[in-house]
Amino acid sequence: MKITLAGSLGHIGRPLTQELVQKGHSVTVISSNAERQKDIEAMEATAAIGSIENVDFITSAFTVADAVFCMVPPANYFDHNLDLLAYYKNLGNNYAQAITQSGVKKVVNLSSIGAHMKEGNGILQGTFYVESILNALPSDVAITHIRPTEFYYNLLPQVHSAKENGFIASNIRGEVVNAWVSPTDIASAIAEEITKPLAGHKVRYVVSDELTYNALAKILGESIGNPHLKWVTLTDDQLTEGLKAAGMQPAIAEDMT
Repeated sequence: MKITLAGSLGHIGRPLTQELVQKGHSVTVISSNAERQKDIEAMEATAAIGSIENVDFITSAFTVADAVFCMVPPANYFDHNLDLLAYYKNLGNNYAQAITQSGVKKVVNLSSIGAHMKEGNGILQGTFYVESILNALPSDVAITHIRPTEFYYNLLPQVHSAKENGFIASNIRGEVVNAWVSPTDIASAIAEEITKPLAGHKVRYVVSDELTYNALAKILGESIGNPHLKWVTLTDDQLTEGLKAAGMQPAIAEDMT
């Protein structure tokens, strides 16, 4: 198959590209970073360098494809001028227009857990609108929405607290079970969906493990040689004010909480 992937060679894009190329598919990787071209070509894929803000560019990259993978890149939550919802809607509309103009009939979209909710899902609200925009495409466009749970690497901002304070923390109780996911597992799910026959609209959740936050802290503590590492539950106000103090846009900090 000829497959075009948005997302460059990120946490998902790199293993996804590797898997598809190894299985014999012709892969084009969209990246806004010209320096990625050599890395993409070293993986025996074709680089399409340009911005997903440019509908004509996306359309050109999609026109050669039997199937495409769409994703909205992470936004800068510390940009105080960012309209996060508008950012999602704009890119969703760009993808929809490019899919229509290119004539591609098979789409896999990276969405998120919580995308079934129009509101009450904080910073994930934009994923609802992207799914809705794509679902409004003609019925002959087959779409799979991939809804991963929380990424393991979302824990990386906790490194400083683990080292300096001996605990990791958020506004979630330690006994709560959360579902975590590895980007490599997401990539495998995308590769499976994008290469098999699709019809209509489908949602697929991806999860690697489920465990409580107390168990999470125990596993991480033992791994770093600190068996006493604890999970601490913050109040909503404590979390929000901490995020704001770190420089996060206040509205996004509140949605994150």
